[in-house]
Amino acid sequence: MNEITAFNPTGAEIQSAESVPHSIEAEQQLLGAILTNNDVYDRIAAIIGPQHFYDPVHARIFETAAARIAKNNLASPVTLRAFLENDEGLKELGGAAYLAKLAGAAISTFAVRDYAQMIYDLAIRRALIALGHDIAGKAARVNVDSEPKDQIVEAEQKLYQLAEQGQAESGFQSFLKAVTDAVNVANAAYQREGGLAGISTGLVDLDSKLGGLHKSDLLILAGRPSMGKTSLATNIAFNVAKAYRRGTLTDGSQGAVDGGVVGFFSLEMSAEQLAGRVLAEASEISSHKIRQGDMDESEFRRFVEAAKTLESCPLYIDDTAAIPISQLAARARRLKRTHGLDLLIVDYLQLVRGSSDNRVQEIGEISMGLKAIAKELNIPVIALSQLSRQVESREDKRPQLSDLRESGSIEQDADVVMFVFREEYYKEREKPGDHEMDKMAEWQEAMSRLHGKAEVIIGKQRHGPIGTVELSFEAQFTRFGNLVKPWQQGGTPDY
Repeated sequence: MNEITAFNPTGAEIQSAESVPHSIEAEQQLLGAILTNNDVYDRIAAIIGPQHFYDPVHARIFETAAARIAKNNLASPVTLRAFLENDEGLKELGGAAYLAKLAGAAISTFAVRDYAQMIYDLAIRRALIALGHDIAGKAARVNVDSEPKDQIVEAEQKLYQLAEQGQAESGFQSFLKAVTDAVNVANAAYQREGGLAGISTGLVDLDSKLGGLHKSDLLILAGRPSMGKTSLATNIAFNVAKAYRRGTLTDGSQGAVDGGVVGFFSLEMSAEQLAGRVLAEASEISSHKIRQGDMDESEFRRFVEAAKTLESCPLYIDDTAAIPISQLAARARRLKRTHGLDLLIVDYLQLVRGSSDNRVQEIGEISMGLKAIAKELNIPVIALSQLSRQVESREDKRPQLSDLRESGSIEQDADVVMFVFREEYYKEREKPGDHEMDKMAEWQEAMSRLHGKAEVIIGKQRHGPIGTVELSFEAQFTRFGNLVKPWQQGGTPDY
């Protein structure tokens, strides 16, 4: 189409029965308005991108103009000519003269948001039609390897991506967009108090080591039984949900500006047991007392008040046992669509089911699936993991990467691997006999030094340092906290 026709808001280019929904006129009017007045771009940048244009030449014109405007350079028919003069598609439309026609035929700039919204809506309709054809085609092919339930999960995943991003497949993206996204993340960290790029765990020393919980990261939290994996995960979930504050994000959309909505897959404990742990921490009443109902009146009142406070916390628990990884992903998508989702916790990885009969391959499928969820939903995922028994046979019980069960795939897929370690637990079981006075004195000294302390050992971090973070641990409330350093008690730093 060499000639530019005026856009008719009532007609929107009547399509023939064979054509897919699109409006060349709306695209021309929008591009013409941008080339005439670059300030218009800021009003529509949050609505559409190059991928929403039906005509690929229009998409390239828009992308080139957007790149120049982002650098505070002029985007006009004259300046764009140098970048697009070798574009074969533009040559077919008339070359540089077509750019001048676009700018010359722009009627007005007041309706640009309407044009942008229309182009976006038509792009979504085209994607829905393509997705519908794809679903229908796969359903029509009766294939042993393609179960109907798997097709439903796949269709739901693609529909979710379409609803969230306006496109069924993201495909390749320009380096300019990737760089812009990276700068926005760094800017958010710079602007935020404490310099965190991600969500705060509520544990200061752990935050400073990790820089918070980063979007699209898979974090493995591993440990032997009784080390406090679930307690730490529950504490982080509670801290994030408690701090939740909704507001306007840097891109203009609504979301969590502090804290976040938390989804917790509890495959080992029931939702009621998990809620009991959160209540024990919030009310500072022993979880054992809560289970036994052994509370005095003041404690029970405190317990009820804590429960009322927690009612509004955006913490959602799913305690389905042995859930398949595909179902876990589908439920996470549904939660994000209905209530929002900023952090997902899975307790624990070995209890999720895969499709393979080979255990090592199954664990690999699960860890890859969790990483895929983190990237698709653009949220941090914390997955708890058991450690092998070889830890117990060593004199130094501190865990290391090789102690991860089926460690190859888990270690490979994870962005961060953390181990919970409480030396007090092991030292308690080394208590000497009452007749061994010297050993008893040594043991008591060691116990007093280790009492109420825990370590989180960061064994792998793709984007930062490894090392050990010391935390406090109050067993009766199953609560991890920030450990007060000697110089914070009036002493001096131990450099």
